[in-house]
Amino acid sequence: EVQLVESGGGLVQAGESLRLSCVASGFTFDDYTIGWFRQAPGKEREGVSCISSRDGTTYYTDSVRDRFTISSDNAKNTVYLQMNSLKPEDTAVYYCAAGPPLGLASIWTYESEYDYWGQGTQVTVSS
Repeated sequence: EVQLVESGGGLVQAGESLRLSCVASGFTFDDYTIGWFRQAPGKEREGVSCISSRDGTTYYTDSVRDRFTISSDNAKNTVYLQMNSLKPEDTAVYYCAAGPPLGLASIWTYESEYDYWGQGTQVTVSS
């Protein structure tokens, strides 16, 4: 059974940090693309970051570039999202998702590229 389990969310003040974890099981982790998405209240879900477990290539949406870092520990089947300098607008439910290697870099934000999704973890940033 394929599972993605996120953890690490919480309530923090603006400027603080959190590290999210996504533990995967039930599939060959090394050959997958793992993405982090988020959905704020009243907004559509958006791609935040993505990493290729095969070669470590990473992608970020502009609003988090230079603040968030995605990394992968293939031995632990785990992808992390280190979030620094958090802002109130980062408040959302964060989801990790797994899919096959991307055919094009530009499609990493497409939800349809991902086959498996976690249940989400809440991140709340107070001002």
